[in-house]
Parts: sequence; structure tokens; C-alpha cells
Amino acid sequence: MHIAQFFNYHAVIIVHIKNNIIALKRSKYIIPMYNREHEKEFTAISDVLQQFDPIGLDQMKEVKLMNRIDTKYVIPLSQLAPLLQIAAPDYFVQCTDGKRTAAYHTIYLDTTDHRMYNLHQAGRQVRQKIRIREYLDTHTIFLEIKKKNNHGRTKKKRIEAPQCSVEATDCIQTLPEEAAPFIEAKSWFKLNALRPHVENRFNRITLVNRAFTERLTIDLGVAFHNTETGRDANIEHLVIIELKRDGATYSPMYNLLVRLHIHPGGFSKYCIGCALTNPELRRNNFKEKLHRIERMKRQA
Repeated sequence: MHIAQFFNYHAVIIVHIKNNIIALKRSKYIIPMYNREHEKEFTAISDVLQQFDPIGLDQMKEVKLMNRIDTKYVIPLSQLAPLLQIAAPDYFVQCTDGKRTAAYHTIYLDTTDHRMYNLHQAGRQVRQKIRIREYLDTHTIFLEIKKKNNHGRTKKKRIEAPQCSVEATDCIQTLPEEAAPFIEAKSWFKLNALRPHVENRFNRITLVNRAFTERLTIDLGVAFHNTETGRDANIEHLVIIELKRDGATYSPMYNLLVRLHIHPGGFSKYCIGCALTNPELRRNNFKEKLHRIERMKRQA
């Protein structure tokens, strides 16, 4: 399927992961539609998710982890169902209105000279990302700032932006009044210096360990649209796994990944989205990841 279908703002859409049909409707919200060649993998994932005990959003509040250590892994889509099968006894799956996956839409903001991207590309450990994130299943929108320090800890601050447009062309103008002082107080930037650069859309599985000390997010069907260049890209053959925990608390998934020789590696959806859709940007620091993405695509 051509990537343009991912971002047709007036298309008829259907998102189907077996027992999780979101809707068949005319909508401005586009959620990644999966290529039929991956139907077998998504059916297997859906089947395995039914084996997890569900957890609701109210219980999820116990594991906010706003000051946390994030560890990311990238694996082929085909490996996810077997991994979930092994992990099922140790985790709950977030369930909202009977659905075990959730749809996300994100607009990343940056300066006109791509300062946030360039700091990350240059290897800067202390860095920030600013985004407008739409949680489609709960109909909520937040302006979020993520900060990473030189100890690997990630802190996230956010404010609700219920009237914010989800169209990149006017999202900044429709942020709430408190957005400008919030950004100035919590980041290195000012709102009037920021512009939308990259959008992404994906579906997310969220797991919580039974001790409520970690959250595990699994992102599937990630698609990008660059608002500067108009280019699109997707990495739907990959799965991005992110372990989020306070310090070195025990993690069943971490131990499982070690046993399976699956190694961690940084992966910024914003930076990879930029690198895949804007050929004018420097990408030396991301070349290895981009080559790996291409290799895994050929092997899929």
C-alpha cells in the first residue's frame, strides 16, 4: 500500500487487528492501515493479546513514571507474537472500551533550523522534544515536553490542549494561552520560534508488570509525514518496544529480552521520521539505524 493512503485526510478508513475494529467511517483522523502482507502477523498478535489480563486507565494511573529510565528495542514485526506469548503471565494489557491497542497521532515541533533534531544528531545527551500528541481513543490532546538528562532519565511535562487543531497547518495557533509560558518555563525554547516539522501515526500496545513498577509500550504500524517536504515514509515492518521504569527495578521483559539476545538501542521516532523524509538534514549519527531499518525491511 502506498504511503499516501496513510495521510489522506478525507479517506474512508478501517483499522482492523482481528477483534479490534476501530471504525469504518469518513474521518479526518487517519490511523495506519496495515499492509495485507502483514495480516498473518497482526492476527497472531491479536490472538496472543487475548491471553493477557486487562487493566483499565484508572489503574494505569498508578504507573505514570513521569521521571523514568527508558530503554528502547527495535525488532521485526514477526518476532512480536512469540515474545508476547512468553511475557503474558507477567503482564497486564491496557484495555480501553474493549480495545487492546490504542491509536496515536503526534505533531513534533522544532525550530526552523531543526535545533532539536540537530542536537540529537550530533550526539547531545541532554536534549528535549516538544510535541502535540492526540490520543484518539480517549479524545484527548496534550502539549508535551520530554527532557532527557545525561544519566539517561526522561522527564515528561504536559498540559491539556483540548481545543488544539490536529492539523499541522494551524496546530500552534490553536494551542491554549498557557502554552507559551509553559514552553518557556519547561524548555529551552519559545513557542513563537517553533514550527511543525513531522507527524507520525501509529497503534500502541501498553503492558504493565504485575508489580506496577514498569510500563512497556509497543508501537506498530508507524507512519511519518513531513510537513516541510511533503514526503511520507513508514516502518510498518518493525516494532518499537520501550521499557519505562523508575531506576533499576526488576523487569520480567528486560530479563526475557536479554535471554533472547535482543539488545537495546536508542530510537527516536521524531529523528528517524525526519531522517527518512527530509534529505537535506545531516544524518551521520543515524546512518547505522537507517541501514538496519532497510536490512530488516528486506528480510521481512
